Amino acid sequence: MAKLTYTIVEHDGGWAYKVGSTFSETFRSHEEARRAAENASAEQQVAGTTDGIQYEDAQGKWHEELADGRDRPQTEIADDAENG
Repeated sequence: MAKLTYTIVEHDGGWAYKVGSTFSETFRSHEEARRAAENASAEQQVAGTTDGIQYEDAQGKWHEELADGRDRPQTEIADDAENG
């Protein structure tokens, strides 16, 4: 099972959350960014529908798979400001 970490960080003159190398929008306060990360994390836990998907890999080959809408990642919030 995949695991996503939502990390609260200072960003662009405010605060944001980051998943991997992708930043959220910038929020005015640390608390707003944390609440947004908690909401996004919770939404990841909601099951979707099982659908067929198509995607192209890095070598340019196309694949077709059945994506199980119940296969949701584990999530966590990392907040160094709370621990520092």
